[in-house]
Order: sequence, then structure tokens, then C-alpha cells
Amino acid sequence: MANQNPPIPITDPEAQEITPTTLAPSTPAAATGFSAKVVANKVKGNLVFHSKWAELNGAMGDLGTYIPIVLALTLARDLNLGTTLIFTGVYNIITGAIYGVPMPVQPMKSIAAQALSDTSFGVPEIMAAGILTGGVLFVLGVTGLMRLAYKLIPLSVVRGIQLAQGLSFALTAVRYVRKVQDLPKSKSLGDRHWLGLDGLVLAIVCLCFIVIVNGAGENKSRGCCDVVGSDDDDLGGQKRVESDDRNSRSRLRKVIFSLPSAFLVFVLGVVLVFIRRHEVVHEIKFGPSSIEVVKFSRHAWKRGFVKGAIPQLPLSILNSVIAVCKLSSDLFPGKDFSVTSLSVTVGLMNLVGSWFGAMPSCHGAGGLAGQYKFGGRSGGCVALLGAAKLLLGLVLGSSLSHILKQFPVGILGVLLLFAGIELAMCSRDMNTKEDSFVMLICTAVSLVGSSAALGFICGMVVYVLLRLRNWTRDKPLSTIWMQKSPGQV
Repeated sequence: MANQNPPIPITDPEAQEITPTTLAPSTPAAATGFSAKVVANKVKGNLVFHSKWAELNGAMGDLGTYIPIVLALTLARDLNLGTTLIFTGVYNIITGAIYGVPMPVQPMKSIAAQALSDTSFGVPEIMAAGILTGGVLFVLGVTGLMRLAYKLIPLSVVRGIQLAQGLSFALTAVRYVRKVQDLPKSKSLGDRHWLGLDGLVLAIVCLCFIVIVNGAGENKSRGCCDVVGSDDDDLGGQKRVESDDRNSRSRLRKVIFSLPSAFLVFVLGVVLVFIRRHEVVHEIKFGPSSIEVVKFSRHAWKRGFVKGAIPQLPLSILNSVIAVCKLSSDLFPGKDFSVTSLSVTVGLMNLVGSWFGAMPSCHGAGGLAGQYKFGGRSGGCVALLGAAKLLLGLVLGSSLSHILKQFPVGILGVLLLFAGIELAMCSRDMNTKEDSFVMLICTAVSLVGSSAALGFICGMVVYVLLRLRNWTRDKPLSTIWMQKSPGQV
């Protein structure tokens, strides 16, 4: 009768919306007989919506990063937008089913930056860089080397990388809002006008609307569930009227604070696309883009490795695997993540899709923070986004670029701003002066040098020097690296 025991739910203490996980039967025979059912139940649980509007809203949290990069590469380097949407949509659905959290799928930023700055770095070089980067990450995952790196890299250095990435997103977002952008050339053209369908006033109104609805990111809106009433029939009519007024205000606050702010702002941007340029309707062609295998030359492999994969690898290891794993553990304590699985999934995404012209992709701490900020709590959040990408890729294909080209960049800047701030706020758990010092050194070098790898190296050097300095205080060597007290050894 061992198999008749009720399932034990495992929930996230910080976010009650997290899906419970059911333990598998303990006996080998039962485990074999019900393995398919257990997997199916786990996938179903990972994809279930816990709050439909919140999950829909959370799906918008990553678009401030995704749209500008993909659109710029489509216009400047003839990236196949339809193929990219189809493959990244499938990635979103699969990762949502596997992890059960809003695990993002983002373009590889270093490769994208190289392609936009170098006219000779075309689609074959981009895809070669993605395949090589994915291959290295896959090997690091299956061999266990990524797990070793995760254990050795101190939290203060990871927080420094996260803070630098978050501030970088926020600074880019402010530039999107304040300046007119030429996305294919990644250049600012001048100050944005106050009025207009992509003006400063529009961006400021959207920003204020999101702040009013979402606040600073509280899990629950303060006072939205507080119903003030009275059981004393002798208080009189005036007391009952005051109670009714408070109840009405409470209900109004609850309605306002539950609005899907990011989704409404994105829908507003789509509506403005057709208002700004009605002719875009005639430029839309229905049907998927043709998916073809990319032809590579030896020169493309060489340039892809030297100028694409080598600069991308440190960023992918730190921000797409290690930082995402730590951030996931912070946001979803009830979920079990491993750097091995994250490294393998990033590797497989690029080892498959890049051969067919899909933009090299990875996970990203910024995307996860943005989706969490706007209410994403389950894998259903990114699965919904993936289904939308897949549908758009199959129905509209690359002609979707005509619509995205008219999308108000100021609104994208607002969405990106909140994603960056949410990621940067993860560094607030650095409570000691020593940890904060290492984190800020890492952040400063990463921002000024525009290189996460350089910031990581400097942060590790400073961390080691501080540990050696502590060693001179007659502490045992075993207490230095992992900051254990002598009593714990």
C-alpha cells in the first residue's frame, strides 16, 4: 500500500503561485510503470496558469530586449525573422515545460553586437558563432565542468555581473526613451520630441502607469485585500457608510493593481503601429518564411569563432547559466535548478536552430527578472509567449518586420527599464562591506569596459586578494575560500 500515500506538495515560500511538484513512487516497479504519467503530470503542472492576467503580463517582460535586437539584425543583416520566431517559440515552450518558471529565451547579445558593428559579419558568421558557442556550453554541461565553475565562483562576483547587466539595460532603456533610435545601426539620431505617437509624453505616461499598477514589485498590493467592516449593529449609519466607502476603495485598488500593465502597454504600441502608418497592412504577406540550411565557408567558421564565439562565451557562462541559476534560486526557492541542465539546454538550442538561420539564443538573468517583475511565475508564462512567436512565425513570417519597424521605441525602452531595475535589485542581499566592495568593483569594470569577462576577472582577483588578506589573520586555509567560520570546519 506504499503507493497509496498522498502526494507531498513542494511549494515556493515566496511566491504562492508556484506549481506544486509531486514525488514519484518509491518502488522501482511503480516508478517504471508510472514514469510516463509522472512526467506528463509534471509538465502539466509546470505549464499551468496560476493567474491568467499575471502570466500574460509577465510574458511581455522580455520584449524590451528581444524585439530591438532581432529587429535590428533582420533589417541590417537579413536575419530570417520567420525562422527565428518559429525556433525561439519552440524553445520557449520546451523550457517552460522543463523548468516550470518563466525561463527566458533571448538573443546572444555579444554576437548581435558584433554583427551590427561589422558589415562583413553576416548570417553565416552569426550562425557559426552560435553553433560553436552552443557546442562549448553543451560540453561544459555534460562533463560537469559548469557545475564546478558554479561552486567556485563567489556570489559577490555573480551579483556584480547581474548589477552591471541590470544597469546596462536601464541605461539603454533611458536612451531609447530620450533619443530617436536607428536600431539597424544601433545609433541615437537626436532628442525625441515631447509630443507624437512615439514621443516623450507617451513613454512617461506608460512608465507612470506601470509604476502605479506594479509599484516596486511587491508580491501583493498593500491594502488590496483589506476589507474593513463592523459587526456591531449599534455603530450607526455613519459608521456603515464609512465602511462601505473603504470597501469600495479597496475593491477599486484591487482592480487597478491587478491590471496587466505591461500587456496593455504592448497592445497600445501595436495599435499605434497601424495609426502611424496604415500602409503597413498592405506590406503583410501571409505564410511562413522558407527554412533553409545555412551554407558555411571555412572563413565563416573562423570569423564566427574569433569575433563571435570567444567574446560571447564569458557572457553566456556568467549571465546565461550561472547568474540565471542563482537568480532562479532566489526568486523560486521551491524549485530545483542546476547549471548542468541550463548549460545543456542553451547548447542544444544553438546546435539545432543555428543550422537553419535562427538567431543564436540563450537564457538571460535580465529576461527572467523582467518576466518575474510583471507577474510571470510559471512555465506557462513563457509557453504562452512561445506559442505567440510560433503562430506569428507561421502566419506572418518575415513580413512581421514591417510591423515591428513602426513599433514605438519609447515603449520598448519603458519595458526594458523595468527589466533592468529588477535585475539590478537582486544585488541588495550583499550585506557585508567586503562583499559589496567586490560586487561594485566587478560592476564598475564591466560597465566601463563594456565586458562582463573583464569585470569577472577583476572581481575574482579582488576576491582572492581579500581572502588571502584574511588568511594572514591566522585563520585556517579551509575557511578562506567559502567564507566558513573555524567552528564549521
